[in-house]
Amino acid sequence: MNSKYLSALLAVVAAMVVFGLASAPQIPAQSPPTVAAPLPSFEVASIKPNRSGDMRTGIRFQPGRFTATGTTVLRLITLAYNVRDFQVSGGASWISSDKYDIDAKEPDGFSEELAKLPMDQRREKMGLLLQSLLADRFQLKVSHGTKELPVYALVVGKNGPKIQVAKPGGTYPSGFKGPDGRPIGGAGMMRVGPGELTGQGVPLAFLVQQLAQRLGRNVLDQTGLKGNYDFTLKWTPDQSSAAMFQGPPSGGPGPDSAPPPDPSGPSIFTAVQEQLGLKLESTKGPVEILIIDHVEPPSEN
Repeated sequence: MNSKYLSALLAVVAAMVVFGLASAPQIPAQSPPTVAAPLPSFEVASIKPNRSGDMRTGIRFQPGRFTATGTTVLRLITLAYNVRDFQVSGGASWISSDKYDIDAKEPDGFSEELAKLPMDQRREKMGLLLQSLLADRFQLKVSHGTKELPVYALVVGKNGPKIQVAKPGGTYPSGFKGPDGRPIGGAGMMRVGPGELTGQGVPLAFLVQQLAQRLGRNVLDQTGLKGNYDFTLKWTPDQSSAAMFQGPPSGGPGPDSAPPPDPSGPSIFTAVQEQLGLKLESTKGPVEILIIDHVEPPSEN
């Protein structure tokens, strides 16, 4: 698989967590104050500025380790708190421009614990690790709010969904492939490229998050569809979104790279309706906003 698609894919797999905010119950005056459980944290983490000029980025959780190449603090924040760029308010300009390489060791037994959890809880635990890293090394402090903003509702089209229900335990021998041409992984993976989203045994939450990132609006899943699905969505992206996935000029295509998007192809709205049997409807709704109250360049290793 082309390294730029693989990097984006692994970043998506590591990152899609649905976080909720619940209001804290009132505590009687005579009750002792409750102490929040500490966040899980990496045992050790190396953070170094990346000034290579390479436009490619990669974020990867693997058993025992977390690695990131050429990532920004804004990207880490969106992954840690499961929000999109447009949901983050505040912070200096450097959080979206300065890039860093990170190599961190997970706590002992963390991978074994994750393996026992459902996918959504697994992603949440990964997010908590990143929250801890941001608080410790970048002195990040955030608060939460909501705004009534334009959003899209993802609903089932009039002729029903066209996405395929994933086969439980499927190994996907004809699915995503690595640079050597061999299948990589199984269910729970996505390939992300300019004008293409391909899901391999993933819940619709994966699709919803990617659509929101590209449309610049929150997307609410109102399909009522549960479980995991296989799908491929192809459309003609606008120039700005296509540029997000462009690697350096010297980067050649990998064995599993997607062809360039068809300039005469459908819009993302038409593609969702025709290829997935779903529909994006414009509406308004409450959108969670993450407010950066304080952040600093990372402390020395």
